[in-house]
Amino acid sequence: QSAADHEATMKARAEELKVIAEAKKILMETTSGAVDQTYSLLQKQGIQTVSHLHTGADLANVEVLTLIKKLAREHHSAALAQLASRIGAVLRFGSTAGQDPFAKVKELIQGLIAKLQAEAGSEATEKAYCDEQMAKTEEKKGELEYDISKLTAKLDQSISKSASLKSEVKELQAALAALAKQQAEMDKIRQETHSEYVEAKADLEAGLTGVRKALGVLREYYGSAAAAMLQSNSNLGDDMKQPAMPEAHEKAAGAGTSIIGILEVVESDFAKSLAAEETAEDDAADEYDKISQENKVTKTLKEQDVKYKTAEAKSLDKAISELTSDRETADAELSAVLDYYSKIKERCIAKPETYEQRAARREAEIAGLKEALSILEDETVFMQRGKHGARSHFLGLH
Repeated sequence: QSAADHEATMKARAEELKVIAEAKKILMETTSGAVDQTYSLLQKQGIQTVSHLHTGADLANVEVLTLIKKLAREHHSAALAQLASRIGAVLRFGSTAGQDPFAKVKELIQGLIAKLQAEAGSEATEKAYCDEQMAKTEEKKGELEYDISKLTAKLDQSISKSASLKSEVKELQAALAALAKQQAEMDKIRQETHSEYVEAKADLEAGLTGVRKALGVLREYYGSAAAAMLQSNSNLGDDMKQPAMPEAHEKAAGAGTSIIGILEVVESDFAKSLAAEETAEDDAADEYDKISQENKVTKTLKEQDVKYKTAEAKSLDKAISELTSDRETADAELSAVLDYYSKIKERCIAKPETYEQRAARREAEIAGLKEALSILEDETVFMQRGKHGARSHFLGLH
């Protein structure tokens, strides 16, 4: 309190004491007989309490007791209620036991203030501990959940990519198998067609050679016969004038010429067939070589794809194993953190009254007790200054 507040408080208390003193003086001067007749049996229960208010200290003690009872009711405090009970006992019986009630009341209040402050300090330490542990645990929990989320995303992505690569490898291997089958069929067909070509070529060349040889023989033979026939036709007139000669064998030049003509056609056909076979062979060989080269390039590319995709899938499988292990470790760590988080929440949160509420209540209790203590200390100041004069016995003689 400020100095002005202090002076105002002391002035108010002095005025209150003066009023009580004046009232008691009037009562003692005018109602003593009536009191004896009416309240003699109840003196210790009611009026005695008023008669005990001999000094400012007595009034201060009663004011303190009233204040503490009020605090106990407002805050539902068992400690304050117990303190009020003990103060009441001290006020009633302390002086008879040779104790200084005023000092004892101050001691009781100071003791409870110290106790409440110690509890406040302990709870503040606990609150700081809880806040720190809750913050650290929640931070760790958040970090682990984020790490697990990232690991899960990477793991899912790697698993999907690995499965996709393995599927692509299977497709490539199937394509390579189909390509190998196609090439094998082409090789077989090519071998068969080439064999047929070689055989046809040999037959046609042999036939062509035979035809040409036969033509040579026939031309040589039937060529002189034809000339002789022309010569005989030119000498026909002379022969008609001479006697007939005996018939001799003559070459069948006409038939020979027909045969030669036929063989020449055959020679031409054989030559055309040979040329056609050679052309077909060349075209088949070129097409075979072209497709075989394309298949070779395709095979090389697909085999490289299989090699790289297989290697990548293996690398991903290794990464998947590592990621799985990392996630299991993180899961285990998160499980431990969550278990600790549950325990720390149970310790720091699961209470009917929050720390803030308890702190506010305790602060109010301490403030009230300090106010009560201030009342007593103010009275002590007055007593030490010797300013109790009329106040020390303002109610008159016992």
